[in-house]
Amino acid sequence: MRRRVLAFPLVAMILALIAVIGPIFAFALTMQTLPLDVFPEDVALSLVLIGATLISIVMYKIVVTRLGESPRDDLPFDVRMHDGWLGAVYAALLMSAIVGVVALLGGYAILGWGGSTSWPMLLFGAGLQAAFVEEIVARGILFRFLEEFGGSWFALAASSALFGFAHASNDNASTFSSLAISLEAGVLLGGAYMLTRDLWLPIGIHFGWNVTQGYLWDVPVSGAAVDGLVEAETRGPELISGGAFGVEASIVAIVVATAVGLWLVVLAARRGHVVRPWWVRRRLARAGEAKRP
Repeated sequence: MRRRVLAFPLVAMILALIAVIGPIFAFALTMQTLPLDVFPEDVALSLVLIGATLISIVMYKIVVTRLGESPRDDLPFDVRMHDGWLGAVYAALLMSAIVGVVALLGGYAILGWGGSTSWPMLLFGAGLQAAFVEEIVARGILFRFLEEFGGSWFALAASSALFGFAHASNDNASTFSSLAISLEAGVLLGGAYMLTRDLWLPIGIHFGWNVTQGYLWDVPVSGAAVDGLVEAETRGPELISGGAFGVEASIVAIVVATAVGLWLVVLAARRGHVVRPWWVRRRLARAGEAKRP
């Protein structure tokens, strides 16, 4: 009985969130008490971000893989890791296409070379940490256990909304920007997870998306201003440029990235990767048992 309660999807989800987020929070508090000022600021920041990333991976491997009705490891260290590199390349091309369309519509312009001073934050924060920690939480925990409970469509909608509005407190955020993240990133990353049934493709997409827009094109990353490889500015109507939040709040990103995400969802459905709600699976299982001689 106790095992059944702990394996119930929503209970497993809460336990998983505590197991991953709790140690990261404790690590962050501990790091604040250490004399990190003996290191250069970039080195200290990088150490903290890498540490948080490693903690999320370790806790996922130790705890989350053992939870739920059907324990599994969605972050395998095998050939599927190649999906991470592919995802990063695909996301770089996708983000570059989005920025290009915004530029053609007059919403973005390059002014010259940038200072590249934001590279540690972009590589280890918006890139490495965001890709691993946020994907482990959003897809590896929330999507997975919400899907076990309410099915794939419920998980896709709920995890996308939660992911989008988790960015509501970011600099320059608005209700529209949160809705935009929910649609374009939530559906894109959720679709990648549904298609491959592991975290490597969404991790790669998340990494490539953030690093490309921030470092390569000097676009604010989810509202955070950066100093990238070039010096650029957004201009014109915010609906086109995304304004101070960046092109993620642009109608261009919403249309293009959401379309790609829906395409991934369709591919996942064609492969039979759609999961039915918990109560439907339970009812079908009982009906199957009743038909047995």
